[in-house]
Amino acid sequence: MSAVFVAGEVAGRAVPVVAGVLGAGGVAVASLPSRVRMRAELRRRWRTWALSAPLFIGAFFVGRAGAFALAAGLGVVAVGEYARMAGLPRAERAVLVAAAIAVPGAALAGPDPRTTGALLVLAVLAAVCAGDAEQGFTRASRTLFGLLWIPVSLSGLVLLGDTALAVGVAVAFGDVGAWFGGTALGRRGPLARRLSPLSPNKTWAGVAGAAAATAAALAAVGAFTPVLWAAVLAGCVLGDLVESMVKREAGVKDAGSWLPGFGGLLDRIDSLLVALLLVMVVTL
Repeated sequence: MSAVFVAGEVAGRAVPVVAGVLGAGGVAVASLPSRVRMRAELRRRWRTWALSAPLFIGAFFVGRAGAFALAAGLGVVAVGEYARMAGLPRAERAVLVAAAIAVPGAALAGPDPRTTGALLVLAVLAAVCAGDAEQGFTRASRTLFGLLWIPVSLSGLVLLGDTALAVGVAVAFGDVGAWFGGTALGRRGPLARRLSPLSPNKTWAGVAGAAAATAAALAAVGAFTPVLWAAVLAGCVLGDLVESMVKREAGVKDAGSWLPGFGGLLDRIDSLLVALLLVMVVTL
């Protein structure tokens, strides 16, 4: 399967699907009684969804240039949050910011390992040139991880075409499905078992909810295949755990505090990053 598989279908189907779900969700959260503990939090999240969904979908209506602008914008903010959590010096931060723009930019001409290879060298070179014998390897490793996790993953928004839009919609639905699944089924029984010590609130019930929601989303936008669904679902599960691992070592609860209902941008796109990377592996 290639990115052409859903070309022309996803954009047209995504708008009514997302608008319908946002409309229904808005009515639902507005109707919540005051005694519901998470009412304020859910309303903040809905407002963030309502603002971010048109920006995300709208970028794909502009074409590849719009996808590049979206990837670069998300990447610059995300690497800034990651660099703060990882405690990276200024030189490594500059490499990651440059990569956030250069890697999706290079993807406009198609997959190009030369750009990524050059940035991988730069990621190591900063610590080597600094002569850091105490933290150099840690600095270089964290920079390399950040480069692969964020800019390389976000280049999928350009390389995958409309398939990237299908992935974005499915991941968003998957996050909501995981929350509903964990809330409804995650209290007792075999599905209540914790998924990983990295994220104690994540259960197998949440995985079941994400599986159902991602399948429904891909089908709704005309992009369902078993391979694509498996890659998106794996991204939803692993993405959250990867960011939890980073945050736990950094000793922070959220990657930021500016995005209402979520924390930081990385808290919102962690699943999307891994999903895009896995979809590129199985489709390109």
